[in-house]
Amino acid sequence: MSTLRFAIIGGGWRAAFFLRVAAALPDRFEVSGILTRSRHRRAELAAAFGVASSDTLDDLLGRRPRFVVVSTPWETTPTLLRELTERGIPVLTETPPAPDIDGLRALQPLDAVGARIQVAEQYQFQPFHAARLSVAHSGRLGRISQAQVSAAHGYHGVDLIRRLLAFGREPLTIRAQRFVSPIVAGPDRSGPPAEERIAESEQVIAWLDAGDRLGVYDFTDDQYFSWVRSYRVLVRGERGEIHDRTVRRLVDYRTPVETELMRRDAGHDGNHEGFYLNGITLGDDWIYRNPFAPARLSDDEIAVASCLSGMADWLDGGPDVCSLADGAQDHYLGLLIDEAARSGKTVHASGHVWD
Repeated sequence: MSTLRFAIIGGGWRAAFFLRVAAALPDRFEVSGILTRSRHRRAELAAAFGVASSDTLDDLLGRRPRFVVVSTPWETTPTLLRELTERGIPVLTETPPAPDIDGLRALQPLDAVGARIQVAEQYQFQPFHAARLSVAHSGRLGRISQAQVSAAHGYHGVDLIRRLLAFGREPLTIRAQRFVSPIVAGPDRSGPPAEERIAESEQVIAWLDAGDRLGVYDFTDDQYFSWVRSYRVLVRGERGEIHDRTVRRLVDYRTPVETELMRRDAGHDGNHEGFYLNGITLGDDWIYRNPFAPARLSDDEIAVASCLSGMADWLDGGPDVCSLADGAQDHYLGLLIDEAARSGKTVHASGHVWD
């Protein structure tokens, strides 16, 4: 397997995930260069990860990456997508691809001319989410009619719901509400709290109704880092359901079975293989195998690595990672959830944002 060379535009918190993945998997990935506006940040990342830094786009592209990861602020991303498309460069862009509905609609011409753009929507590739999607699509639960997801914000949560329920371009009716409650402040991107402090925790609950399928979105803004707010996922079909890690289903109409999605890690209880995820089993079936074992990666880093690997496969004619059209639709529905929660009114998605 040849090493996949890619470049990065951007130097923020999320861009560092791609750098860490490449550092942990040097036989799989190589960062040919990084470009960011801050000279200090370029130098900092170059020193930390041993990658070349560029101060111009021409210099970055001169290092001949197979594609460019765009990990920039929402307002900047559309301009870069257009410029890279004009130069014939494939792009894996961070989420979302534009800041608002007008910006999303302005991306349609790129799709129309065949721009080689995918969206790094990684949640579908996090191991337990990937396992749930596999079970939901396997037929074990029959036809899926409901998905309740409290695991990711905005477009990320919408993407999981959309994939679990196979939402396409059908009309949706959306209702939402906000609820604010007190919580002891927990850690954030900068680390653990320095003292006890009561903060406001804002929750948004939304219902995405397609008539024959219902998606329930539920997210609290501190949920990613909180030590006391866990994620929850419920997927219901006519023959069973997934409730977090428990799968209940009918073998036949008189025979129920209950099994657990079990995480299989190396390095526990005296095991000397290393410390990494092997995969996830359901009974005696391996529902998910970690394609990057034995690298020591978090679940989200495994998902980011899957986006990178999937981008290369897509360029070779394989399946989408997350198409520009799908990434735009995820953010469109997320924005409609915000509108419904803000206004208290029912809103309608008549189809795709590009329709």
